[in-house]
Amino acid sequence: MVLNASDLGWDESSGAEPLSPQDRPDGSSPYQVPPLTAWGVALCVSGTLITSENAIVVATILATPSLRAPVFLLLASLGLADLLAGVALILRFLFLFCVEPSDWSELMTSGLLVTSLTASLCSLMGVALDRYLSLSHALTYGSSQSRRRAAVLLLAVWLGACAIGAGPVMGWHCLGEPTSCSVARPLTRTYLSLLCGGFLVVVIVTLQLYAGICRVARRHAHAIATQRHFLPANQSYASKHSSGRGFSRLILVLSVFVGCWMPFSLWGLLGDASSPPLYTYATLVPAAGSSLLNPILYSLRNKDIRKVLVHACCPRRCTHSAHIHYPVDV
Repeated sequence: MVLNASDLGWDESSGAEPLSPQDRPDGSSPYQVPPLTAWGVALCVSGTLITSENAIVVATILATPSLRAPVFLLLASLGLADLLAGVALILRFLFLFCVEPSDWSELMTSGLLVTSLTASLCSLMGVALDRYLSLSHALTYGSSQSRRRAAVLLLAVWLGACAIGAGPVMGWHCLGEPTSCSVARPLTRTYLSLLCGGFLVVVIVTLQLYAGICRVARRHAHAIATQRHFLPANQSYASKHSSGRGFSRLILVLSVFVGCWMPFSLWGLLGDASSPPLYTYATLVPAAGSSLLNPILYSLRNKDIRKVLVHACCPRRCTHSAHIHYPVDV
């Protein structure tokens, strides 16, 4: 995908002139809405797809009483965060091509996008943490205590995301001082540097959690195989199964995760308002595009969620077998 909603979600992100013709009203003539462009169409379509896709996931989890394990709470949080990202992109489209834009609309959409992307990234870290705990504490996974811990984690994630996203509205912006702008206008360079530094920390912690998942899963699988005499005690279990589907899925998830978040996290630290706009667009597209991929990689690959969706679409194809809560398949 060459273009994505994030391209116009922050089309002033370079600190230079935006791509769409936008003239600030000075009182001499009434504001005229600019004509719709391919960038605007991409913005609207991408925002709509992201919103619709994640709305299905969130509604499925909230409407199904059996989906109350910690992993489903985290997946619902991830879906809600990505849904808000889609809403922010749609609002951006409306302010660009339907109504007269203003400073408050720019600050509002930027703050909403920062909040949603922060909550999305932290929810991804929470999914990795849940997966690690489900392997290392398999006997107590899914208990009421685990659900309480997941609820506390989600509360902390959303409170932190809202506090961070409120920065532009509370005055941490560069609308009155263009020289302090970052690569993502109207965010200041200091604000974006702190934000991207936090993103990098979350990415590194998440990668460490997945490395721990690999170690725990390999150790457990080798112990089980040895006890059942499937393999000699001195034969490496990983050597026979490293090319299995689980390992391939893990590589896919990690590749998409790093590819979506690492470019903008690094560019936000290295770039400034004078940097070429193309670089900002090229790094923002994957970050916002992750909201389109997350439901496919995390929620729709879960067996329980797929079963609920199949039952909703084709009730006769759904068997009456008991539900078994599976951790996220990553």
